[in-house]
Amino acid sequence: MDAVRARGSGMTAPVKLQHYTALPRARQKLIDLYTDVRAELLHLPNYRADVFAERLDRHAAEPGWQGVIAYVGDAAVGYAYANTIEPDDRWWARMTTPVSALYTAAPAVAVKEIGVTTPWRGKGVARRIHDDLLADRSEPYATLMVNPAAGDGKVQQLYEGWGYTVIGEVQPSPESPVLACMARPVRDGAK
Repeated sequence: MDAVRARGSGMTAPVKLQHYTALPRARQKLIDLYTDVRAELLHLPNYRADVFAERLDRHAAEPGWQGVIAYVGDAAVGYAYANTIEPDDRWWARMTTPVSALYTAAPAVAVKEIGVTTPWRGKGVARRIHDDLLADRSEPYATLMVNPAAGDGKVQQLYEGWGYTVIGEVQPSPESPVLACMARPVRDGAK
């Protein structure tokens, strides 16, 4: 376990990552984390907690669902979840331009959500959660969607630092902003 220092705190604490392959044990914790992480956006239709809960339930029913929650002591401080998407998945169908067959020739892993509570941001917790989420995946490519305006572009830059590149644009729903779809090999050296 790696130790991290909370923002504004002189104390370091070990971060423990807990895996989930079924939603029931993690559902409420994921909803609670989401509402904390996205608090400033919850007034927007696509970010409401009930809309997230519906998406979470739908995603967890899809093949290959897996979640990771980061804990410091008993407190949950971050989360991510993903599932497998097939080449004909609606994930790809909503792209504004056709995506390269490189990414759709085989199933891919779609990172559907990732977030860290404010005191634990900038400490490497999101990257640890992300990497742990992908560590045992068999799909050759990982993909995610990001609002290019999030954090004044810093969120997309963070993902670029993790090896993701923009492969197109997508608008998942009429209420959603236009998002950048990004992809990268699941493992270094994957082609």
